[in-house]
Amino acid sequence: MNSFTPLLFFNLVTGLIGAMQIFDAAYVFDRGGPGGSLRFYVFNLWQNAFEFFKMGYASALAWILFAIILVMTLLIFRSSSLWVFYETEGLGGTK
Repeated sequence: MNSFTPLLFFNLVTGLIGAMQIFDAAYVFDRGGPGGSLRFYVFNLWQNAFEFFKMGYASALAWILFAIILVMTLLIFRSSSLWVFYETEGLGGTK
């Protein structure tokens, strides 16, 4: 079996969470880029909260982001039994 699949599993989950929270690139590159081309979800959330002072709307955006990340993470955890193999599995049932 592949002994590196738990590492892939961990990196997939943390990478997914990190990728969904991209903020610094859009903020550094011209605060949203030309014509808003770098307007990522988290940058839009920040802009609504701290530039436009729409705290309720920004809070709703944050909850939606949380729900999306939660659902995607749960899907990864549910599918992990199909592709993540631990070294203690397959040793005659001993753990």
